[in-house]
Amino acid sequence: MEQELNTLQEAIAYFSDPVNCREYVVVRRWPNGVACPICGSAKVKFQENHNRWQCSSHHSKRQFTVKTGTIFEDSPLGLDKWLCAMWQVVNCKNGVSSYEVHRAIGVTQKTAWFMDHRIRLALRMGSFEKLKGEVEVDETFIGGLARNMHKEKREARISGTGGKDKTPMVGFLQRGGQVQTEVIPNRKKQTLQNLVRGKVAAGAALYTDALASYDGLDGEFFHQVVDHAVDYARGRVHRNGLENFWSLLMRGIKGTYVSVEPFHLARYLDEQTFRYNNRNGMNDGDRFDLAVRQIVGKRLTFKQLTGNDDKAL
Repeated sequence: MEQELNTLQEAIAYFSDPVNCREYVVVRRWPNGVACPICGSAKVKFQENHNRWQCSSHHSKRQFTVKTGTIFEDSPLGLDKWLCAMWQVVNCKNGVSSYEVHRAIGVTQKTAWFMDHRIRLALRMGSFEKLKGEVEVDETFIGGLARNMHKEKREARISGTGGKDKTPMVGFLQRGGQVQTEVIPNRKKQTLQNLVRGKVAAGAALYTDALASYDGLDGEFFHQVVDHAVDYARGRVHRNGLENFWSLLMRGIKGTYVSVEPFHLARYLDEQTFRYNNRNGMNDGDRFDLAVRQIVGKRLTFKQLTGNDDKAL
């Protein structure tokens, strides 16, 4: 019988057995029984000596493992290391750096960095359901502080003030519900309003800042503006929920990861969004269980991660 896992110590002890690792992932990947990832057939036979299954149908790639078609595919590392690294990423409130993972599970820092990004990809949660009720919308920027940069690096990277040389992103928070985040190319009216219309149901109460890009949404939404030059809240008109989310994100980026390249920022957003949306009513084991159920169909190669492959992530 599968053991209930509530702490990292319990997870490490349980996953030290390769059979436990395999069975834990199998139950969550194939809740209705093991099926061939190529043809979907349930007529498969487990080959104990090779730790893999073989499909009874004759086609290419008949043999497969629990890693096939997941974020673990083609990795020589055992599931014991993968699952312990995933536990840390999923449950550390301020994130966990690749250096911490490398020391904790005994792999190189480069390998741990690659693992971390593959795990973050599994945490991506897409939704076609639009946000309703009261929705907060806010943008922020990610980028190094000029005063913390070496003079030569500052001159090369900083060409203006404010957010000119930083990466913008936007967040949507349904009060009492979940947050959605996205890296955006700019804060222009067309960009932000298209996102609002795509993510928020018409007629919802929309709370934004005084940015002119939101002007004109009043006819589709109950649009209320909070101008921080005047006040921070007027009753229920505020963006405090998203401000809290941004503070958690910044704490992780500045305190744990220190330096995040714009090319990778979306996956760090996915990581923080997953933890935030699953913070209430779930213990560490529940959150980890959910993450493991999301590993299928999300492949990230090292070439894609480093920008040397044109294939979309």
